[in-house]
Amino acid sequence: MEIILKKDVQNVGFKDDIVSVKAGYGRNFLIPQGHAHLATPSAKKVLAENLKQKAHKEAKVVNDAKALAENLKAIEIKISAKAGGEKLFGSITNIDIAEALEKAGQSIDRKFITSGIVKRTGKYTASIRLHREVVLELPYEIVADK
Repeated sequence: MEIILKKDVQNVGFKDDIVSVKAGYGRNFLIPQGHAHLATPSAKKVLAENLKQKAHKEAKVVNDAKALAENLKAIEIKISAKAGGEKLFGSITNIDIAEALEKAGQSIDRKFITSGIVKRTGKYTASIRLHREVVLELPYEIVADK
């Protein structure tokens, strides 16, 4: 089943993408939730015209995302957490990374940060999706709380 996404759907695609999904997933979840609509020939023509008109605006958004990525590269993130030796009491998730970025002056939604769950001190890398074309690998360090 081919559908046109109205919103970004994780592990499926981005807004205005034409994707193929299983019929049940599209018919029972994506379409009723308002995340997508059927990719009929007329809907594809309308989408093509809309994308052509949005191309100029999209270039500005990509440039802004690249500028934000350059600003984020300059930030050094250290997250302190309670630990016994190298093992943490608890874990560090994308929420903690988003809070550390907020303290550094950059507001990034936690949904766009992918790091996995970290349970030891050390240096790690988080992937931050600023735009469908701009993904930043941001290094961060976890240190034991003193």
